[in-house]
Amino acid sequence: MKNRLKINLDGAIVVALGSSLGGDFPKRQDLLDAAKNAFPLFGLSVQKASGWWSSKAWPDETQPGFTNGVVLVKSALLASDVLQALLAIESRFGRQRGASNGPRTLDLDLIAHGRLVIDQPGLVVPHPRAASRRFVMGPLAEIAPDWVHPVNGQTAAVLAVQATIGVDAYPLL
Repeated sequence: MKNRLKINLDGAIVVALGSSLGGDFPKRQDLLDAAKNAFPLFGLSVQKASGWWSSKAWPDETQPGFTNGVVLVKSALLASDVLQALLAIESRFGRQRGASNGPRTLDLDLIAHGRLVIDQPGLVVPHPRAASRRFVMGPLAEIAPDWVHPVNGQTAAVLAVQATIGVDAYPLL
């Protein structure tokens, strides 16, 4: 769902989607599309969505590769409630928590909630590692190149180029 809808990037809720296991779906993209389509059921209105990107697994490249994307969401929910909604969507699509950075059906990360900076147990916003991940910043730069990171002040376009993790990430056609 690519579109040219203008939204206020200062208030944007940024969510990253990823999958290395399709679960009950024939392709990872199908799972990610279904998860994205479930967002409104949880109070999250998708305003803009990147295309899907592919990357090797990180940090263990011998694991199944990932399909990733980013959406800009509008919601009246607090950051903590957005996180709970994302966890509920993951669960709905078969996410089972296991080893850190292991293969998974669905991974939804709250990257940013407007310009908020939150550091509390169970909730850190902006996502502490997103700025260094090309598989997050690349898709974000695709739909919102002028989005500004609330802490380091860099745009998504600049962060995508400077990323040091998942540098093999590329957009799928």
